[in-house]
Amino acid sequence: MADTSFDIIIIGSGPGGYVTAIRAAQLGFKVAVVERSYIGGICTNWGCIPTKALLRSADVFHLMTHAKDFGLSAQNVSFDPKAVIARSRGVAKRLQDGVGFLFKKNKIQVIWGEAAIDAPGKITVKASKAEAPKGALGPGAYQAKHIIIAPGARPRALPGLEGDGKLVWTYFEAMNPDKMPKSLLVIGSGAIGIEFASFYRTLGADVTVVEVLPQILPVEDAEIQAFARKAFEKQGMKIMSGAKVTKLDKKSDSVVATIEDGKGGTQKVEVDRVISAVGVVGNVEGLNLEKLGVKVDRGTIVIDGYCKTSVNGIYAIGDVAGPPMLAHKAEHEGVICVEAIKGLKPHPMDKLMIPGCTYCSPQVASVGLTEAKAKEQKLDIRVGRFPFLGNGKAIALGEDQGLVKVIFDKKTGQLLGAHMVGAEVTELIQGFVVAMNLETTEEELMHSIFPHPTISETMKEAVLDAYGRVLNM
Repeated sequence: MADTSFDIIIIGSGPGGYVTAIRAAQLGFKVAVVERSYIGGICTNWGCIPTKALLRSADVFHLMTHAKDFGLSAQNVSFDPKAVIARSRGVAKRLQDGVGFLFKKNKIQVIWGEAAIDAPGKITVKASKAEAPKGALGPGAYQAKHIIIAPGARPRALPGLEGDGKLVWTYFEAMNPDKMPKSLLVIGSGAIGIEFASFYRTLGADVTVVEVLPQILPVEDAEIQAFARKAFEKQGMKIMSGAKVTKLDKKSDSVVATIEDGKGGTQKVEVDRVISAVGVVGNVEGLNLEKLGVKVDRGTIVIDGYCKTSVNGIYAIGDVAGPPMLAHKAEHEGVICVEAIKGLKPHPMDKLMIPGCTYCSPQVASVGLTEAKAKEQKLDIRVGRFPFLGNGKAIALGEDQGLVKVIFDKKTGQLLGAHMVGAEVTELIQGFVVAMNLETTEEELMHSIFPHPTISETMKEAVLDAYGRVLNM
């Protein structure tokens, strides 16, 4: 008879869930993970990983069509949509298999189905429509001293703008389209919306982005988003900020969108497809949270610094525990959670230290306070900037359009925030994340030796600029 009792049961196998399970197993806990759809969750299967595979194909296509810029020749460059998508799905499958391997390696039991919490320490799992992986346990009653809720999120649906799977897409359909649209409307300019806008525009679609807020990439520093917007528009993307899509009229194979432009005017735009990218909402339904007395505030499970909910023995991590809704935030919360359960006394999450990355072209990355937020807090600040135009490696790569911006506390030299736009900045930002975690001062950063030639030199130059010591501009 299958064992139904565990030390920790985790509901959800996305980045938060599977990383939490692995760390718990490393700490000696007997662990099970409940999953209803995809091992690895949305991120591995329909989010972070496969979108980057699509964007990589778009990047290579862009380079091939601009081969002449590098003294090369490439004739009759084209792309096969089915092959591009097949590669993306193959990458997702490889990572999904990898998570399954890690479960086996760490002796983590998979329970397949839909979980509901009956009481602290007790869950019931009902059958799922998806086919269970080999070796998974099925529906039934299970017990665990600690239950960690990590079911992730789903696309947010606005009335009248909901995805229908054919003409109006969510990220599911946008990642596996029935056709490559010649024209596309993207509603929302956060990371998901801008990444898909960038992908489809690079492959030749006429793309219009509508954002209800005054700026695109709303969480980013205003100067950085303005730089990115200029680059997107130079690529041919049409962007309408402070605007709102009020109606979608569907035809047989196209959609007519009514858009209020925010200036008192209204226009209609006909496109092949629409992507609704207005955010995500946590999967808090169906878990019996209200019955259990678990506090939920506006769709978010309320937790303390160690991911405890208002009910002993029940914890929450990731998207259901509130923004920022990022895979790496979920992973780190899970590690904090199980290490606290073990009694290791980890540091609580500091959300200012969570980097954000958008993998459009050019890329955008940031950590800490924006200039506006620092000023709102009435901090006395120094701001440094350095453009990629002054960096030898960026020029050699043909990637001279970018900017690094840093914000320091004038009194203490503390790095308060860092913001970047340009090639590979999603890889560079971690340097500033480490610096902030180590409480590195401006003097220490200025005395650090950065290898030459690298794009990372722009980071040091931005620091130098904040203190009037910039060298290469």
